[in-house]
Amino acid sequence: MSDIKTNEEEGKKSLNFIEAMVEKDLAEGKNDGRVQTRFPPEPNGYLHIGHAKAICLDFGIAERYNGICNLRFDDTNPVKEDVEYVDSIKEDIEWLGFKWNEIFYASDYFQQLYDFAVQLIREGKAYVDEQSSEVIAQQKGTPTQPGVESPYRNRPVEESLDLFARMNQGEFEEGSMILRAKIDMASPNMHFRDPIMYRIIHHPHHRTGSTWRVYPMYDFAHGQSDYFEGVTHSLCTLEFEVHRPLYDYYIDLLNDNDNYRPRQIEFNRLNLTYTVMSKRKLLQLVKEGLVNGWDDPRMPTICGYRRRGFTPQAIRNFIKKIGYTKYDGIIDMALLEHSVREDLNLTAPRVSAVLDPVKLIITNYPEGTVEMMEAINNPENPEAGSHKIAFTRELFIEREDFMEEAPKKFFRMTPGREVRLKNAYIVNCTGCRKNEAGEIIEIYAEYDPMTKTGMPESNRKVKGTLHWVSVEHSLPAEVRLYDRLFLAENPAEEKEKELQELLNPESLTVLTNCRIEMELANAKPYDHFQFQRLGYFNLDPDSQEGKLIFNRTVSLKDNWSKVKEKA
Repeated sequence: MSDIKTNEEEGKKSLNFIEAMVEKDLAEGKNDGRVQTRFPPEPNGYLHIGHAKAICLDFGIAERYNGICNLRFDDTNPVKEDVEYVDSIKEDIEWLGFKWNEIFYASDYFQQLYDFAVQLIREGKAYVDEQSSEVIAQQKGTPTQPGVESPYRNRPVEESLDLFARMNQGEFEEGSMILRAKIDMASPNMHFRDPIMYRIIHHPHHRTGSTWRVYPMYDFAHGQSDYFEGVTHSLCTLEFEVHRPLYDYYIDLLNDNDNYRPRQIEFNRLNLTYTVMSKRKLLQLVKEGLVNGWDDPRMPTICGYRRRGFTPQAIRNFIKKIGYTKYDGIIDMALLEHSVREDLNLTAPRVSAVLDPVKLIITNYPEGTVEMMEAINNPENPEAGSHKIAFTRELFIEREDFMEEAPKKFFRMTPGREVRLKNAYIVNCTGCRKNEAGEIIEIYAEYDPMTKTGMPESNRKVKGTLHWVSVEHSLPAEVRLYDRLFLAENPAEEKEKELQELLNPESLTVLTNCRIEMELANAKPYDHFQFQRLGYFNLDPDSQEGKLIFNRTVSLKDNWSKVKEKA
């Protein structure tokens, strides 16, 4: 037998378990050979990196199998929902590079859902309960002990119909009545013990205003919305696996089409180290001012990553690397950062920036002379070309690149040692000057005019290469250095501590005395750059003319792992 694998075999091998299930359904001719998915966020907050995983799956499955993916807002709780969140969700999906077929809302189906609930009441499969939520919870029983039936469980159908109609007319207070499905209070599946279908909410809805006073619960609205839309594969995270029998139960009661049935498939959610994914906790961070809004670059929101300088391709590559499984785990943040380094390494222009400047004076360089040195934009992409950077007698270098008395393994600038100034000359440090406090304020060096980059003498071996900018031909800038927002590797496990106690006090460092090369004067918000030797940065939208602000996306290497090892 030949060892050569066909393209078809290779394709099958690369399928994840969801793709394999979809292909099996297609092979069996289910749902008339259609593939239709949906991304169904609740508009009660901004999307985070976990939602990006679901987006890539929902839209990716539809794309792979020539199907369609709709965007559907699960807007069944008007108290927490807002148009602001609707707009942000659409923006984030488009930024990631996906296009929905149509936009729907659960509220589009409020009348159909209400009519279906009335039908179930008429059939003796639902009833109005007037007990408190605490009493109902007590009556539910345990997984090993059956529940207790509500005293209202067998109330007359006409009475439940009348009360349900009056609930929707606003006659009763919130919490005074609910509509429950009548299923089985002894079922081993706790979700079948007469689950709540509708509750009273008097808060105006962002789309329907005060038309409705009763709103469906997620379990009652979700599967039916899938069915009304024609969804074939309803993809959701593992916590909904125990809800699937109830999903199927309601669809069985609704379904009158033997040729069509939506199928719920669950996959593992994304958990990242040093990150929280709870919308409630993210909202707490914003409301308590512990971060600067939903798009704070320390937040795991998609808009936060965008502002920090992450690219859509980096996030999509990261999602592809971690894949989809049937078990939950926690992914190291370093893998996400590695993905963005990989992408930006190929695309980000190289520029010079000095974050903690100290003046370097080339004493034998002609005063008033300006040489325009050639700087390659991106060595990984020859087509990216080059730009000019001004070289003058007075330069700025990083303060940490100089030591007056240096150990043997310090290969940067120190008196009596040569270093290369990138794209320019080899210089020999001759000394420095300090102020009264003993701080170094000027460094002196002499250059060798025969060592200009590209000249034969430039090949002379020196162990250190430093970046620099011209004092006269550089711009001031603010640079924000971001780090992990939380100190705990898994903040969700730190249940005894307040959220504020878990925060990393060094998650943001603001440097206000930085200098950048003139090339960056024309940068636009969100433009990406590699600051040579320092990391990847992008221009923050807070920037104004005369005040450029850059965010560090990631350092050039993973320094966090080394910090952890030393701790």
